[in-house]
Order: sequence, then C-alpha cells, then structure tokens
Amino acid sequence: MADRLTLELATPTRLVVTAEIDEVVVPGSLGYFGVLPGHAPLLATLGIGEVTYRVGREEYHVAVAGGFAEVRNDKVIILADVAETPGDIDRARAERARDRAESRLAGRASQEEIDYTRAMCALARALTRLQVAGRSQ
Repeated sequence: MADRLTLELATPTRLVVTAEIDEVVVPGSLGYFGVLPGHAPLLATLGIGEVTYRVGREEYHVAVAGGFAEVRNDKVIILADVAETPGDIDRARAERARDRAESRLAGRASQEEIDYTRAMCALARALTRLQVAGRSQ
C-alpha cells in the first residue's frame, strides 16, 4: 500500500490541482466521502461542495459543482463541471450570487414563478464559493 494518494482535479478547460496528498474529502451527490491510501475502487457523482485535501498538516480547499470522482490504485481523479480555488473566487461576485438566490427563494425577485431546485443549487454554489474564499491557502 502506498503512503500517499495522487490527486488530479480538472474541469473541462483546465487542470486545477495535481498533487501527492495524504487524504481527500469529496462532496459526492449522496454526501461527503473521504479517501485515504489503500481505499477500494470507487466511482461517484459530485454534488455541490468543497473538496478538502491534506498534505501533511496543511489543508487545501476547492469549491466544486457537478462532475465525477474516481478512486483507483491510490489515485483520485475528480472531473468537475466547475472548480475554483480560494484565489480564483471573486468574493463580491459570489456575495451578489448569494443575494440573488436568497431573493429568488424569498419570492422578492419578481412576480414570476421560481424554479425552486435551480434557486437552491445557485444558493449552494454561492455559499460554497464564499466558504472556500474565506479559507487561506
């Protein structure tokens, strides 16, 4: 069994993270799951949330939404629809997105009907981005 995992996190347009890590926690569509070296093979869909990975005592965070994660042979491959590190996130823009989503959910956006699921997803993405933006790396 290897001492470390290889993590590759990518979007359709770029490689966001490639690192040798000790542990990763991934937001699966059915809940968060953790991976340590020697983990059984796994394929999962991603939800909206925060990927947290650890190298030694240092933790790193990436906001993700949608995609897939595969665990095999002490390698974790995350193919996310969207992935942002704290440095990638425009905090003011994320706050505006949160405010718009909250306004839609409260029925203050307009008289038109809202798509509740879509508004909840927008709020979850905005809150995750703000949480990751608040972390130091």
